Amino acid sequence: MKTVTITDVAKHAGVSKSTVSQYLNKRYDYMAEKTKKKIEQAIEELGYQPNFLARSLKQKSTTTIGVITANILHVFSTQVIRAIEDFCNQHDFHVIVCNADDDAEKEKKYMDMLRAKQVDGIIIFPTGDNVETYNQMLKENYPIVFVDRYVPGLEVSAILLDNMKASTMAVNEFTRNGYEKIGLILPENPELITPRRERILGYKEAMKANGLTINPEYIQSTEVKNMQQALDTLLALPDPPNAIIAGNDLALYEVLKYTKEKEIHIPKDLGIVAIDDVPFANLYYPAITSIAQPAFEMGTKAAYLLFEKINKQNTSSEEVFRFEPELIVRSSLIESTRNEGKGVVTSEGNN
Repeated sequence: MKTVTITDVAKHAGVSKSTVSQYLNKRYDYMAEKTKKKIEQAIEELGYQPNFLARSLKQKSTTTIGVITANILHVFSTQVIRAIEDFCNQHDFHVIVCNADDDAEKEKKYMDMLRAKQVDGIIIFPTGDNVETYNQMLKENYPIVFVDRYVPGLEVSAILLDNMKASTMAVNEFTRNGYEKIGLILPENPELITPRRERILGYKEAMKANGLTINPEYIQSTEVKNMQQALDTLLALPDPPNAIIAGNDLALYEVLKYTKEKEIHIPKDLGIVAIDDVPFANLYYPAITSIAQPAFEMGTKAAYLLFEKINKQNTSSEEVFRFEPELIVRSSLIESTRNEGKGVVTSEGNN
């Protein structure tokens, strides 16, 4: 079949090629309604499909951005991506989503692939191990924005939660209700991944501020598959913690699975606070006290910043934007408990 061209559409509608081009680019504010309907009808009758490749070459834009997430299984990641997609849809942009699995080599392949496809910019949940590639993009003034993490020494706009404040809120909520022996469980590599590192630091500072002892044995950093064993280790200590802060949503799942298998009752036996308000937190019984991360606002901000860079409106501002956590009190702590039972705090996100 012969490819239908813009010339064919113009001839069929009885208008000029430039008028059809204006219609296709949605520049028809002053176009007569009758003309718009004729072009629309011609496109439908001829089965015309715009040549996006030719248009992108002409406009020097593919109206497409890439998003490389560290781990798409995290609730935080999916919420941020949804916000980015909503923003892009409003601006007639497309989104290509890639999942790096916290693998630097995979992340590098995706960055190369997206640039080969000439996407206009990339939002990255960085592994932190591809500094040379990040730097090369910066030298070329290629639009990039980091989310959830930043890489020290790189001048890249980054969107993050105030992780130290989130940990502080978790510790304070426990101490307010009388819990004093507070531990921490989170995924591996906290020294490399910003939220994990900052949540540990926030936990330590909050413990000191509340006059509580920091027991090194109470801090567990391990692969998700080993968290059941880590919880066994924590709760088998001669003087076990009566509260635990976990690192992300996957840690929360492990904690709740553990309590179910061991028939540990919440909040009678364990108090729980979760950093990031996972969707089931309000449905779980008892409902889980959470510290919410404004993922949708963070995703929207990331997309807005990237569009500024794409449009060369804000190439000099390379700030780290911190978003405020919010405490949502539910039923997973015993109020005014003074050293009664044990407790678990959990912390969720793309971390």
